[in-house]
Amino acid sequence: MCGIFGIIDLKSRRSVPLSVLKRAADAMLHRGPDEDGYLQRPGFGFASRRLSIVGLADGQQPVFNEDKSIAAVFNGEIFDHDDWRQQLRSLGHTLTTHCDTELFPHMWEQYGEDMFEKFNGQFAVALFDERKQKFILARDRFGICPLYWTRTTRFGTDWLVFGSEIKTILATGLVEPRPDPRGIDALFNYLAIPGPASCFEGINILPPGKFLTISRGRVGEESTIDERTYWRMDFPDMGKETRFADEEKLVNDFERVLYDAVKRRLRADVPVASYLSGGVDSSTVVAMAKDILGAAPTTFTVKIRDPKLDETEQAAIISKHLSADPYVVACGSEEIVSNYQRLLVATEAPVTDTSCTALMMLAAKVKDTGFKVALTGEGSDEWLAGYPWYKFQRIIEMMGSVSGGKLPPKMTRYFHRWLGCDDDAVAYLDKCAESAGGMHAFQRFYDLLGASRFRFYSPGMMSGLSSHDPYLSIDPDAGRSAKWHPVNRSVYWAGKIHLPGQLLSLKGDRIAMSQSVEMRYPFLDNNVFDFLAGIDPKWKLKGLTEKYLLRRVAEKWLPKSVAWRPKGMFRAPLDGFFLEQRLPYVDELLSDESIKKAGYFDPKAVAKWRNEYKDLSWWGYQRQSGELGLVAVLATQLWHHTYIDPTLANLPDWRSIAGVPSEWSDLDFAEMSGVEESVA
Repeated sequence: MCGIFGIIDLKSRRSVPLSVLKRAADAMLHRGPDEDGYLQRPGFGFASRRLSIVGLADGQQPVFNEDKSIAAVFNGEIFDHDDWRQQLRSLGHTLTTHCDTELFPHMWEQYGEDMFEKFNGQFAVALFDERKQKFILARDRFGICPLYWTRTTRFGTDWLVFGSEIKTILATGLVEPRPDPRGIDALFNYLAIPGPASCFEGINILPPGKFLTISRGRVGEESTIDERTYWRMDFPDMGKETRFADEEKLVNDFERVLYDAVKRRLRADVPVASYLSGGVDSSTVVAMAKDILGAAPTTFTVKIRDPKLDETEQAAIISKHLSADPYVVACGSEEIVSNYQRLLVATEAPVTDTSCTALMMLAAKVKDTGFKVALTGEGSDEWLAGYPWYKFQRIIEMMGSVSGGKLPPKMTRYFHRWLGCDDDAVAYLDKCAESAGGMHAFQRFYDLLGASRFRFYSPGMMSGLSSHDPYLSIDPDAGRSAKWHPVNRSVYWAGKIHLPGQLLSLKGDRIAMSQSVEMRYPFLDNNVFDFLAGIDPKWKLKGLTEKYLLRRVAEKWLPKSVAWRPKGMFRAPLDGFFLEQRLPYVDELLSDESIKKAGYFDPKAVAKWRNEYKDLSWWGYQRQSGELGLVAVLATQLWHHTYIDPTLANLPDWRSIAGVPSEWSDLDFAEMSGVEESVA
């Protein structure tokens, strides 16, 4: 994978200085330490940083078509690029490199906007068509590769700025970092930032499966910007899923689809490693990779120092079975404390899941060992109902069937009271469920933090969000989802929120690429999703057995004790690193003065919960909800200090940690505000 960046003059044809493009590229050096590349044309500039994995000798960017009228910069991998390369050549196109990036100009010539749905891969791409005077920004269907964009009118014109990371946009000096309460609120609704709002005012997350078209007219005319969808998640109507009367055929068919997905993701001009936990997902991937390669790939495993959370014993069973010799990286409270701010610099958003730190350390080990690419098992839990709350929802459904198809209202009220919700909080959580098209498995999990909004938000924060609906803002397909099986409705929200907003961003690309490592996800293969989306949900959640179909496949590759081991949530210690140790910077960030400066939270509520949360009973959810809320408060305060106001604590800001200069040169300002170029 790589990093891409660009500036477009939406009205005039002002030149973009090379110094500005280099400054932005340098801010994402970690995304592509191997090469950089630049394109300057009247009215826009592109930049790229390359992590060379495919076409090592000839994959420089930007890339062009034959007459150089179409240019592209690209982040990601197209796993079926060899097939498309052959097809394009048969249609008369001339391709001169071995790199998948070169596909884009030619695919655009051949298929136009229809090209994106054809790719099996992970990508964020920017393209310019000189003949049509059109720019295209696009992102893969599941949101593996990030892409941000914004508009600004600094220096006398209307600029559109985009990049693989927000740091690249901020590094230009064109955008002043300010908070967007909607992005913060996303964290307090579902522990994720799925977009389209980021935590920065005016900086948008391009949603998965969408592309942006920027069409410019003559010099002086306004450009038009249009966001379009090329792919959406969909499932058969309830009762019309593929039944598969022959279970063995189903198992064999899925095994073949998954095996092919793993094989595609082993294609590279550099060695490919793999993450290995004690779970069935990554273990099956490693077992299949061993069969394809003839030997187990090099594996990397996290050892959480808390014995209750450590999975290395289970991973060791798999390693022995596959004759693998894993690298093991230990992580505990000490490592979390020392790396926590670096984590937020990488993610550019508050992070409540401290296991992200462990994964950042694991990616660093992958890099230090000489690898650039690693396979991982994310996506399995989303598509195959692997999380505990799917079981919880199934139990609720069973209770509802006993009571005439609807859960008794008292049960819902009891749950909300366990969380300590007042009437306003209950009304809000009910509204969220309604906006989502009905209750889904993730909703009760999200309620843990949703309740914390009402504990910790300041009156100003609450008032500013009074008209904001977090579910409606991410454009749910309520018309279609009403026709799906309840399990598939939950899968939909997992793929809409949890996957792009946390696993692939805060826990995925942003963590791995901060260490110059590309992650590849066999379970996010187009064909894997299509297969699993179409089958009867009973093969995903059979009774209370999650990931049933995968376990049936896994028992052909792994010891049965591994294949049928219950799901274990990968997580790291939550509170010990700050609630117990009373670290100086935590006391500074959570002081009344700092809380008031940032403005998101009520200082009295924060102080009260810091002192009292430990006295609450573990038998209710109040303590868990309050503890999780406190972590989110701390993460938000630390993010605010790091990116918005570096006076909240005795800590550096993001520029110091990322090594980005804080001042522009006078030359930069002069060139950006200079006379526009004359264009016929």
